[in-house]
Amino acid sequence: MVQLSSWSNFFVIIGSAAGALIGLQFVVIALLSSIRAQTAARGARAYATPTIVFFSTVLLTAGTLSMPNQTRGRVGVELLVIGVAGAIYVSQLGRHIRRVEGYTADRGDWLWFQILPLAAFLGLSTSGAVMWSRPGAALDITGVGALLLLFVGVHNAWDGAVYMVVNPPGSRGD
Repeated sequence: MVQLSSWSNFFVIIGSAAGALIGLQFVVIALLSSIRAQTAARGARAYATPTIVFFSTVLLTAGTLSMPNQTRGRVGVELLVIGVAGAIYVSQLGRHIRRVEGYTADRGDWLWFQILPLAAFLGLSTSGAVMWSRPGAALDITGVGALLLLFVGVHNAWDGAVYMVVNPPGSRGD
């Protein structure tokens, strides 16, 4: 069995935060959908959807590691799958970012939507791979990766909200 008891509060806190932030993101998107034109659909796919994916990954990781009776092998496989799936998702995300009309991604966008999330997902897959030999280190890496995805999601949600306020409907042809 993996000794997750010392991590239980951590995963409850970040899982709860991720769940609450997913809900807030849905509220914001629902409110903005009534005032934004359909031309914003590509921007939402490139910028809003990844934020939900990042929050959902934190929630999935916290939920997975909070399940009782986990074995070291099962936790390792779960983290490996989550990390690899996320790394593939982030790798494909760049194509959507390049297709957004009326907005060109800057260095900050690439950092917060590609580089940092990719680092977090690679960390999760690494933690899955080392779970068999070094479970303590693997859980440390998992905690850092999940926390990084949570903060990336918070940053990106805030960045998106500020962008919508600064660029109201009609200011860019919406």
